[in-house]
Amino acid sequence: MEHEATVEGVGIGVSDEGPGAPVVILEARGELIPIFVSKDQAQSMQLALDGEPFERPLTHDLFVEMVAEFGAAIDRVRIDDLADGTFYAKIDTEQYHGGERKQAVFDARPSDGIALALRVDCPLIVTDEVIDEAGRPPEAFETEEDDDPGVGDDPFGTR
Repeated sequence: MEHEATVEGVGIGVSDEGPGAPVVILEARGELIPIFVSKDQAQSMQLALDGEPFERPLTHDLFVEMVAEFGAAIDRVRIDDLADGTFYAKIDTEQYHGGERKQAVFDARPSDGIALALRVDCPLIVTDEVIDEAGRPPEAFETEEDDDPGVGDDPFGTR
């Protein structure tokens, strides 16, 4: 089964390598799903969440413009697998050409999919299997106060 997810925030988490790892937190089915991402991906997501354009187009902004220019649209992003600690995603797209609808599905990194979904306001979907394996109850997450950036703060200097 699939569930629509929301992005709860982007911040600094603790990974297997220790503290300081950028993380995006998704909420689906009442559970929180942490996905560790690169600093650049986290910054791109935070800018999209803030609704603030960067002075020059970032990769995700450029991709959205190109998709639109070619008459296509991103329908939804699906995070549909988790294997050996790696999340997998798909981007569902459609294009109308000559009155005919053409659909295409692209394999993607979840971080790219999430950054795109935030920009085009399309559904972000997570499967039961991913939630069952990676989901955590909200009380399992601690956030730091003003001393250290946490989820929802601006740890990437985007503001």
